[in-house]
Amino acid sequence: MKNLLIIGYLWPEPASSAAGSRMMQLIDLFREKDWEITYASPASNQEFSINLAELGIEKKQIKTNDSSFDEYLKAESFTAVMFDRFMMEEQFGWRVSENCPNAIRILDTEDLHFFRKARYEAFKQGRSLKKTDLHSDEARREIASILRCDLSLIISEAETQLLIEKFNIQPSLLRYIPFLVEEQPEDKLAEFPTFQQRNDFMFIGNFLHAPNWDAVLYLKNNIWPLVKKQLPKAKLHIYGAYTTEKVKQLENKKEGFLVEGRVNNAAEKFQQTRILLAPLRFGAGIKGKFIEAMINGTPSVTTTIGAEGICGINPWNGEIANDDKTIAEAAVTLYKNEKRWTKAQQFGTRILQNRFQKATFKNLLFEEIQYLEENLETHRSKNFMGSMLMHHTLKSTKYMALWIEAKNKLANQKND
Repeated sequence: MKNLLIIGYLWPEPASSAAGSRMMQLIDLFREKDWEITYASPASNQEFSINLAELGIEKKQIKTNDSSFDEYLKAESFTAVMFDRFMMEEQFGWRVSENCPNAIRILDTEDLHFFRKARYEAFKQGRSLKKTDLHSDEARREIASILRCDLSLIISEAETQLLIEKFNIQPSLLRYIPFLVEEQPEDKLAEFPTFQQRNDFMFIGNFLHAPNWDAVLYLKNNIWPLVKKQLPKAKLHIYGAYTTEKVKQLENKKEGFLVEGRVNNAAEKFQQTRILLAPLRFGAGIKGKFIEAMINGTPSVTTTIGAEGICGINPWNGEIANDDKTIAEAAVTLYKNEKRWTKAQQFGTRILQNRFQKATFKNLLFEEIQYLEENLETHRSKNFMGSMLMHHTLKSTKYMALWIEAKNKLANQKND
């Protein structure tokens, strides 16, 4: 039986973030192929982490800078190892290379962290993104991680294009795997509450994620006052995990700006709401909130960055606008116009059908994995940059980790 080790940055929380949902989608792909799965992480367990044992997944707590992980790898001999974000590949990739040399090394980037960070820095300075913004230390780290792996899963076509065209990454090292959606029945929209049965606007997002916090501030200060002026009875419901005190302090019931916090059933909230209003001003990857809105028949108003990588050549399921006045006008128009709203809802279904079908991407991924199983040595021989980077990693990161481990042992001995 084939077996997969996932080295997670965090324990998955699919109800808290799109990243958690994404990880569980990938896990489900391997479960459906009857792979044995072990999920390991150095993170502490959180209240809302999913119960992996109930899914038949072995859970293993591991430590950074600790050679006990080497012995574990040698004993298990995994078919493939998946790193959850480049930071985990940096920390554990060299150990996998040394102790499981024949394991396929897969990196799930979640989104390109350096791309998101570059956009954020440009946004803070009030200017457009420049090419030089991408040449950051974080970019060097993340792209080095991509090169060291046999395959990297990229969630957005825009990011795939960026890596190939701007950084000359070989296409054979990348596999576009977006959010994955089960096939929807043709009459699914008929099951949802109608335009007339829905009310209000909503925003949803994990508030540990900077683009979500910024979007809520932007709504509060710039967009919602303009919308409220034209729709005095409407409310904006702010949902999301890890709603900190600074988020809660934004609530103003008189203005219809309601901070609701974490929800157990996001689908229910989407189906009660007429419009998802999420004007994201920076970020990367695919934003899961818009896919979830489409699944639940809820049109969206967002920005070009918010919609990036989702609709392709298909019309957006709502409106895209990029300045205060236009965003507010788009939100009001869509909220009041039933015919336009219904058309937007249909566009969302079309996007899901044309671009996010699970069956399509599942087959492509496992065809790729099968090829790597059969041709791993040849595949690696074509990636000289990756082998060179792994060589230097073994000479630098490895010995830094061993030095930290030795230092920690000495400190523990003194404490004893």
